[in-house]
Amino acid sequence: MLHKPSTNLFTLTFTGMLLGSYCSNALAGDRLLATGGVMQVEGSAGGGLTPWALISGYGTDAQVGVSGFYTQAKTRGGFELDSGGISVGFHNRIELSLAHTKFGLSNTVPNESIRMSTLGVKLRLVGDAVYDQDLWLPQIAVGTQFKHNEDFDLVPKALGAKDASGLDYYVSATKLYLSAIGGRNLLLNATLQATKGNQFGLLGFGGDKNDDYRVEPAFSAAVMITDSLLAGMEYRYKPDNLSVFEEEDAKDVFVTWFPHKNFSVTGAYVDLGNIANKDNQTAWYLSGQISY
Repeated sequence: MLHKPSTNLFTLTFTGMLLGSYCSNALAGDRLLATGGVMQVEGSAGGGLTPWALISGYGTDAQVGVSGFYTQAKTRGGFELDSGGISVGFHNRIELSLAHTKFGLSNTVPNESIRMSTLGVKLRLVGDAVYDQDLWLPQIAVGTQFKHNEDFDLVPKALGAKDASGLDYYVSATKLYLSAIGGRNLLLNATLQATKGNQFGLLGFGGDKNDDYRVEPAFSAAVMITDSLLAGMEYRYKPDNLSVFEEEDAKDVFVTWFPHKNFSVTGAYVDLGNIANKDNQTAWYLSGQISY
C-alpha cells in the first residue's frame, strides 16, 4: 500500500481544484479535448515523464486555463513517489506551474523520504500544435524549472551530489496530426533539456563524476484510440553524475482516459532503471487530473 501523501501535496491539489472550480464558472476554456496534455511529475503540461510544448488547461488565446494533478507510483524495490501540483495557462501563451514531490526511500533508508518542490515557467514561441494543420511547423515552447531538494543532507549529499537546488532549461516541439493513423489523431513530441538533476533532482544536482549541464533529449508519441482514450509511450534520457551508481534513462507506456473533458486518469508502466542501490526499478503509475 502506498504511504499517506504529505500535507503539502493535499494543499496543492485542493488549491488546484478550487482554481478549477473558479475557472469553470468564470474562465472556462474552449480548446479541444486533451490539447493541454497531462501534467508530468514536475508539474508542466506534457506526458508523465517530460514537458511538451502544449500550455496547460483549456484556455484559448483570450482565456485563462488551469489544471491540478495528483500522482502516485511504487517501484518493485519499494520506492514510493507522491507528486501533486497546479498549473495555470495564460492565453495559451504562458504557463506557470508549482509541484511538490515526496519520494519514499524504501529499505535503502528505512522510514525516510526526500521532498522536492518545483516551480516552472513555460512560454509558447510559435506554432499551434492543433490548428496549424496546413503547416509543417510544430508548436514550439521554451521553459525552465527551478527545483529545490528539501532533504539534500539526508541522502543526496552523502552520495556525492553537489547542490540542493538546480535549474532545468528545455525546448519542446509538439505536433498533432489529425486522422493520421487509421483515422486516429497522432501526437509527436521532442524535448531537449539542459539539466544537472540526479533522478530528476530527487538525488540532488551535479555530482563527483560530473557537475556540468548535460543536454538530454526526450521523445513522446501518442494516439487517440477513441474519442476519450489516449495511448502512448515516452523515453527520457538522463545524466549520469554520481560515481556510486549508474543512472539509467526513464521510459514508460501509458493510457489516459477522459471520462469528461475536465477530468482525466492516466495509468502507466514506468521503467526508471537503477535507483540508488536497487536496479531494474519498474513501477505502476497512476495520476488523476482536472483541467479547465
